[in-house]
Amino acid sequence: MNKIVTWEELKKEIEGHRRKGKSISFTNGCFDILHAGHVQYLREARQTGDVLVLGLNSDASVRAIKGEKRPLVPQAERAEVVAALSTVDYVTVFEETTPLRLIEFLRPDCLVKGGDWRAEEVVGGDQVRSWGGKVVIVPFRQGISTTNIVEKIRRVYGSCC
Repeated sequence: MNKIVTWEELKKEIEGHRRKGKSISFTNGCFDILHAGHVQYLREARQTGDVLVLGLNSDASVRAIKGEKRPLVPQAERAEVVAALSTVDYVTVFEETTPLRLIEFLRPDCLVKGGDWRAEEVVGGDQVRSWGGKVVIVPFRQGISTTNIVEKIRRVYGSCC
């Protein structure tokens, strides 16, 4: 099964899971350099539903959010890496800087974000709650981030990225 799918393919898959009574959880992010914080976060996100969908920021979206030097890893490769994780059922790419349009399209039962967010600030949270879903905040693993890894690389090897 190909876990990297278009929005339309994903919608059909989700409808099939829902017919079987399964709940759909959604999370999103850049996942530029996969690290232990991501793995822990996705493991906990997986526990919030039967199916975990990961919305991946496109390269253009990452650049708009993180700056011109990012992403370090192209979206096709980032998608392949997160799709290889057993905790992730589906990966789909979105072009916007927020996943709001994708969330509205998929209508997940649960929206999951990291502890660096407050529930009332989560993009799409109001929409998910409006159709009876919930927003879950997973604790943030302090000190582990792609930004910290990039900064360490810069200190050790110079201004490579």
